[in-house]
Amino acid sequence: MKRLAVSILCLALAGCAIEKAEVRTPSFDEQLPAPQPSYASGSIWQAASAGIAEDHKARRKGDIITVVIVENASASKQATTDTDRKASISASIPYLMGLEKQKLILGKLTGADLGNLLGASTDSTFGGSGATTRKENLVATMSAKIIDVLPNGNFLIEGRRNVKVNNEDQIIILQGTVRPRDVSPDNTVNSSLIADARITYTGEGVISDRQRPGWLMNFLDYIWPF
Repeated sequence: MKRLAVSILCLALAGCAIEKAEVRTPSFDEQLPAPQPSYASGSIWQAASAGIAEDHKARRKGDIITVVIVENASASKQATTDTDRKASISASIPYLMGLEKQKLILGKLTGADLGNLLGASTDSTFGGSGATTRKENLVATMSAKIIDVLPNGNFLIEGRRNVKVNNEDQIIILQGTVRPRDVSPDNTVNSSLIADARITYTGEGVISDRQRPGWLMNFLDYIWPF
């Protein structure tokens, strides 16, 4: 009885656990110290300073870049199958030395009819149809941080945004790779230009909890064989 109670308690605790959508990488939380000025060369110009002709685009590890998320995806597929096959076969002996009229088999009168010895037919029909439609739309603007600069110059970016309204958290997580040339002069990049993009939009709170079935329903659905 104690084992049963412990099992039920463990199951309840496991069902109450909520999967967190937040993803953190060590590079994201890394705080880069500001470069210390050095006037050893006798010049007031520092190597870490931006050039006179340089723009304000992100280019170094730790810089911030603005991402304009515009994701529109739609897909539709429809298939129809219709097959029909018919076959028939028949055999008879119209004339056999007059025996077809006597209906003789093994010297005895029977009900056999030589004019209709064999007859068979088959009919097979199959019909199937299916259709699927999916449409998604996500529009948002958020900032991301350059967590690493690859040897070829591309940027690994990651950003998180959490908006809480009436105890309901709306969470956006963005990860991907950006080419420096795709960053516009105003330091923005469109989400369609991000390679290996991973965009997660989820929520946590009372409303989000109501969108998921209870733990007991999930358990029964998992073990139900039908």
